[in-house]
Amino acid sequence: MDDDRIKNKPVSEGRRRFLIGSAHTGAAALLLGGGGGVATAKAGTASTSEQVQPDIRATIPTELNVNGMSHRADLDSRMTLLDALREKFGLTGAKKGCDHGQCGACTVLIDGRRELSCLTLSVAAQGREVVTIEGLAENDGRLHPMQQAFIDHDALQCGYCTPGQILSAVSCVREGHAGSSEEIREYMSGNICRCAAYTNIVAAVAQVSQQMGE
Repeated sequence: MDDDRIKNKPVSEGRRRFLIGSAHTGAAALLLGGGGGVATAKAGTASTSEQVQPDIRATIPTELNVNGMSHRADLDSRMTLLDALREKFGLTGAKKGCDHGQCGACTVLIDGRRELSCLTLSVAAQGREVVTIEGLAENDGRLHPMQQAFIDHDALQCGYCTPGQILSAVSCVREGHAGSSEEIREYMSGNICRCAAYTNIVAAVAQVSQQMGE
């Protein structure tokens, strides 16, 4: 397996563990370093002989760029991007399924790459461009080709997983992994459909792989 294939490999158990570890490390760095105002202020007044313990319950002024708009809020440093989107900013398109990075219902695009928002800390998404299903259509209301293809191929069924499926499908095409039905199935395998609409989803992705021209 070459480097590019490894880089774009679908979500696996190993990747999930990596994401969880990275998220925790990022939060600790923000609290211990310059990113957390509360922790930094405390560090400045403490004795150098004492080890300052950051208050992980402290909120952090956070600014997120979501769908081209700035969203600001004081967020718990442990809050995931998924919870921030749904509970703080009212963007409920990303769905909470397993909440363990195993179903893909919470998939969003971050800097153009598909990411699991339930495994991404909100503070770690600062300074990055987040796109949810609400921001995929054109400003004039025209649906993204992938959204339309899901409708055309009846790839929705109950619809709960659809936002994550569509965003993952967009990324799958951009990554160049929509060359065949087998390839689409492999690189969409991190998104679970309980209705088993996989055949229709593959058909939708295959159709749009030609239209997007990426």
